[in-house]
Amino acid sequence: MLWPCGKLEQALGRACGTSAQQLDASFSTNANLEIFEVDFRDPSLDMKQKGALPASNRFHKLMWGNFGNGSAEPSGVLVGGGDNGVLTMYSVQRILTSKGDPVIGQTEKHSGPVRALDFNPFQSNLLASGANDSEIFIWDLNNFSVPMTPGTKSQPHEDISVVSWNRQVQHILSSAHPSGKAVVWDLRKNEPIIKVSDHSNRMHCSGMAWHPEVATQLVLSSEDDRLPVIQIWDLRFATSPLSQLEGHTRGVLAVSWCQADPELLLSSAKDNRILCWNPSMGEVVYELPIRSQWCFDVQWCPRNPSVFSAATFDGWINVYSVMGGNLEAQQRTQADKISSSFNNLDPFGTGQSLPPLQVPEQVTQTTLIPPLKKPPKWIRRPVGVSFAFGGKLITFGHTKAPGQQMQQTYPHQVFISQVTTETEFLLRSKELQMALQSGNLLDYCQGKIQTAKLPVDENLWNFLKVNLEQDSRTKLLKLLGYNTDGLISQALLLGNFEGAVELCMRAERFADAIILAIAGGDKLLKETQKRYFAKQKTNLSVVSDDIVCMCDLQSWKEALAILLTYSKHEDYTQLCDMLGARLESEGDAALSNDACLCYISSGNVERLVECWVKNHETSSPLALQDLIEKVMVLSRSIEMLRGIAGPAPGPVLAERITQYANLLASQGCLAAAMNYLPSSSKEVSEQQAVVGKSSVVGEVVLGMRECWGFLPEKFTPLAPITAPVMGMPAESQGTHPQLSRLQESGQSPPGAPKEGNLQVPGKVGLSCSFCINSAGFFSCQYHQLPGESIEKKELPPEHQALKTTFEGLVQRCSAVATDPKTRRKLEDALQRLECLYEKLREQALSPAILMGLHEIARCIEAKNYPQGLLVHTQVVSSSSFSEVSGFMPILKVLMTIAGKLNV
Repeated sequence: MLWPCGKLEQALGRACGTSAQQLDASFSTNANLEIFEVDFRDPSLDMKQKGALPASNRFHKLMWGNFGNGSAEPSGVLVGGGDNGVLTMYSVQRILTSKGDPVIGQTEKHSGPVRALDFNPFQSNLLASGANDSEIFIWDLNNFSVPMTPGTKSQPHEDISVVSWNRQVQHILSSAHPSGKAVVWDLRKNEPIIKVSDHSNRMHCSGMAWHPEVATQLVLSSEDDRLPVIQIWDLRFATSPLSQLEGHTRGVLAVSWCQADPELLLSSAKDNRILCWNPSMGEVVYELPIRSQWCFDVQWCPRNPSVFSAATFDGWINVYSVMGGNLEAQQRTQADKISSSFNNLDPFGTGQSLPPLQVPEQVTQTTLIPPLKKPPKWIRRPVGVSFAFGGKLITFGHTKAPGQQMQQTYPHQVFISQVTTETEFLLRSKELQMALQSGNLLDYCQGKIQTAKLPVDENLWNFLKVNLEQDSRTKLLKLLGYNTDGLISQALLLGNFEGAVELCMRAERFADAIILAIAGGDKLLKETQKRYFAKQKTNLSVVSDDIVCMCDLQSWKEALAILLTYSKHEDYTQLCDMLGARLESEGDAALSNDACLCYISSGNVERLVECWVKNHETSSPLALQDLIEKVMVLSRSIEMLRGIAGPAPGPVLAERITQYANLLASQGCLAAAMNYLPSSSKEVSEQQAVVGKSSVVGEVVLGMRECWGFLPEKFTPLAPITAPVMGMPAESQGTHPQLSRLQESGQSPPGAPKEGNLQVPGKVGLSCSFCINSAGFFSCQYHQLPGESIEKKELPPEHQALKTTFEGLVQRCSAVATDPKTRRKLEDALQRLECLYEKLREQALSPAILMGLHEIARCIEAKNYPQGLLVHTQVVSSSSFSEVSGFMPILKVLMTIAGKLNV
């Protein structure tokens, strides 16, 4: 059974302590302190206990503060006020872990029960407490032995029912007494500065709370059934209350003011009602169904503003939401309670068991609770949030300077921040990018082999690694468990002359085949001779597709070994693909994984992807990363083998690459995303044609390219951007300080909007206007400005030769290129080289990169393209990717094309 308790929620859960001066049905006087987890993801209604502790005293008040968070007490501390002036401080972490003494401080300085506690919202180490005889102490939790007092005790001496720190001014504290009087203390002066008192003499104060935003306003609640009201006071006019909330029919037991919205004030009373008020309007905006028990404590959750808790005298803690929902309450009869209390025995001592009581069956009732009619402040305009391209999160809303009130006017700010949710994915993506840029793929593959968790992955990475090495066929044979002549030797060792003859015949080692056939007997000899003459007559290829089509699939390794050993180069790829297709279509899931090894051996990237996605999930970021890693390494091995880029991706691969690029972009890695996409609009059209009717690929690619072309190379969006809001004062409008330098230098184009624009340096003819639209959401508008209004700088004379050499290479290649795809790449090259020229004009490249570019140009002039590619690799591997990603890839393409065309 849950005991009545006081509590203050944190992200961790809820603390509950046995209430003083109350007994349960068994009349137990034991005390407990319990911590429960509030997990809104759990569909069940029961809160799970995370820690428990027998307590030496029952509690009049229990508070959970964040004192010590992030250091010795990562979960904060609990402070409980008990009888006989006892004040105890507990370590939440030690209660949860059951390690060490949870009591980290205790004092008995007070006289009488400690009924009032409150933590200072500005200094977590300051705790106010109140007890009998007008006694108020201020405790420093760093030194929990000697308290201070706010001033001389108020006269006449009476009990302190509640203490509360002001929410705007950290040195203001208030206290209230059951008589209805409230005192406001100034700790800087150590004296009371004002007293508030109801002159009706019927105001028995049970609760008090400061206004969350207006420093001079507070509420007092009355427990007297003759005056069950909540009074709103303003200290600037303290002769009488500003207003009075009248809705309860019996005395008010507790009040709690929502810190996220001052228009939400909770109250509970002896009429069994829980109401939520709008204090400024004096009306009830939310009400829970009437319960059968008094609720003696209500509290808003400080972490989730829509959630509040209620503690009732029947021992239950319930958590509700002002956003509405269903309330499921199971009827429990008093007979059940009595039976459980007396353990089903006769309560009058006869020693006989009680006969079963015929009671109506318990029925589960569902009550619909409507939400607030007016949206709460934390989700109300002009507060808004929206995600933008590239994982950018745009937020706007009211800003509040410390110690100032919200009624004042402040500049409206739009905040742009980078949101990353896939940390491990980004780390692995960066490792792949570094390996591809540096060309050190062998070490990358070796690392994957060592960290592989499954044999399937280890085999795949072994095959991928071998594909990058010299004499890959021989090494693939070793991975399969064979040597070049090992097949024949193995057959002979096993006495399998037929197998040995078969291998020799396929290798056109006819003399060996005849000798082995003689040893195998007359029948084998005649068959071998017959096959020999037939082969000579029809001139069949050494290794036909018979091996692939007729072999036992369980012996696929032997078949692949024969292909590796004896097939001609021009047949090898096709035969490997045929074997893989058989493993896919006729085999089980394990053989389908083996088919991937065949496609790696043949270098067929598209078939590898098709086979992989049939048996593996690729929707999650890490699963997609697994696939792209294999695809990129295999693609690079094909480029190394053939000297040119492989064929355009097919539909399955194109779709996965687009998903991958889109995911990278959503995490803010725009440059990395661009590296996986086609380099021109024409290639985008080709890729769309491959994928089919879907235009998603083209839209994603073109959208990324357009946005990336607009954004500066180095964009740090973490600083706030002051932007105009509809209807806000003109003095609060402005531009981003990092981007206003362009306007200050006189480079802003004529006709550009003057207010609220982001002028992006390094890009001609574009500006971006940020505003809040009528719906209250962030909008971003692009304006095309007259490009001729900004004159381009001339290339520095020392770098003019780079432009001459690179553009001359494009012209030489274009003059002899006949392949349409190659011609399109050359056309796109001139546009992409503009990125290099722009950096040269702005002198934005490091000396090392400039030296490498001039060395590449010298290699091009000498037509030594292999050496130029080596220099290219050195430059890329030693430079920041964002520095060179705009132009170095196209230089590699140009040199590769030039080498192929021999120009």
